[in-house]
Amino acid sequence: MSINCIRTLIEDANISHPNKVAVKFGAKEITYAELTHKVNQVAYYLSELNLKKGSRIGIYSNKGIDQVIAILAVLSTDYVLVPLTRLLKPEQVEYMINDCDVKCIITDRVKIESIEEINFDGHLISYETTHKDLPSFEEIYKYYNKDYSCEIAGHDNAVITYSFGSSGKPKGIVISHRNLIDSARVVSQYLDLKEDDVISGLLIFNLDYGLNQLFCTLYKRATLALHRFVLPGDFFNYIINDKVTVLPLMPINITDMFDEDAHRLPSAELLSNVRIITSSGGNVTAKMLTDVEKYFTNAKFFSMHGLTEAFRSTYLDPSQLKIRPDSIGKPIPDVELYVIDENGNECAPRQTGELIHRGGYIYKGFWNAPEQTNARFKSIDILKNVIELEGQLRDEVVVKTGDYVYKDEEGYFYFVSRHDDMIKTRGFRVSPYEIESVVEQNIPEIERCAVFSIPNEDIEEEIVLVYSAATQITSNEILFELKKHLASYMIPEKIIYKKSLPLIPSDKNKVNKDTLKKELLTK
Repeated sequence: MSINCIRTLIEDANISHPNKVAVKFGAKEITYAELTHKVNQVAYYLSELNLKKGSRIGIYSNKGIDQVIAILAVLSTDYVLVPLTRLLKPEQVEYMINDCDVKCIITDRVKIESIEEINFDGHLISYETTHKDLPSFEEIYKYYNKDYSCEIAGHDNAVITYSFGSSGKPKGIVISHRNLIDSARVVSQYLDLKEDDVISGLLIFNLDYGLNQLFCTLYKRATLALHRFVLPGDFFNYIINDKVTVLPLMPINITDMFDEDAHRLPSAELLSNVRIITSSGGNVTAKMLTDVEKYFTNAKFFSMHGLTEAFRSTYLDPSQLKIRPDSIGKPIPDVELYVIDENGNECAPRQTGELIHRGGYIYKGFWNAPEQTNARFKSIDILKNVIELEGQLRDEVVVKTGDYVYKDEEGYFYFVSRHDDMIKTRGFRVSPYEIESVVEQNIPEIERCAVFSIPNEDIEEEIVLVYSAATQITSNEILFELKKHLASYMIPEKIIYKKSLPLIPSDKNKVNKDTLKKELLTK
């Protein structure tokens, strides 16, 4: 058995901490010994399906202890896990199933009807017993009690994750067992996770940030407390009752947590167990930081920046939050980052260029998508004007991220925009993110805003700003404020008010700009 696979973590935790609570969900909890036993039972059943090595198995269900067992059971076989988040529509699930040829789906009673809508013809397993023709975990727990062992290599494919953005047709990214172990190891290191930590499992398991909470728990023999977010009050009660010490969040979670009357929020004393808060997947605003600081007085806040093609690139040390709040930080351990221009030369401090990720945590590539893989995963030759390559093997792979960033004089990085988001207008390249940040920081009446472009023959593209607010603000007021902070070519030609903005279904932190653009162009 390779030391670089999740299965090794499961077996080692069972030996060293058999009676410790591994996972809890409300009043239910399971020890490492119980978890290992149930994982073995399900893994044994899956192996008896006699699917070929590398076959894809989807998990499409609501959160729960059985979902954790299912994830770890798939990773204890030579099959490949495909998380299918419950937030997706049936047609999106169908796309993923067809794209990577899923042969088996593990689900719950609630999601069986959604699967029936897409006429899935592979193996179907439910957590609960629903009818005699459908195998269930309940039956597996009852009848499968044989010893189970497996051999897994660290370089084997482990997970294929999909992220549905505004385009609706993503490609899956292939993650190895070694990638999963490395990501758990490095996060445990720079967050200084401990054996007695209770890690919140609020994040869904469809992406690596959510899955990493489970693997960090196993790596440190800590406890994972599964949580759902329905109402702020309920979520705060989970944090308090479960004595959570590590709280991984996305920015939208922070916003939702404090979307409540102040008198209904708990005191800082009740939240004093939380010592670490992490955030990834979006911009953290000044208000978010103020709220976190006010209520989580003992917590260090880590802002992090990850990639589709690699687990993570940077994190900002908590001591720097107030000094450089807009920075995405410095490289995580074992990663080198470079900013290069269109000619492959290294950018000077504060000059915007494309971020190149070298070193650890690089994933294997896009599933069945050689063009997308070749566009992002490059030979180290791309850095030939930046680093000395004499004597180095040229088959080393780096990631050409598509992120436009700059670095300051002290080595801190700042995100500017995605390559695909850049607007070309009047001969200039304009970052929508930069305009949105100015709005966010200087016009507090605006709740959300989205900046994008539409075709304009005279100037290539014209800039559009769509915003939501409690009441409409005159365009002149907005323009007056923007002109204080932005160059003339960055000022929007159109400013549109909407009571609310459409959000991307699988990421409520992001406005669906494609929907807004289509609405505007079809009028």
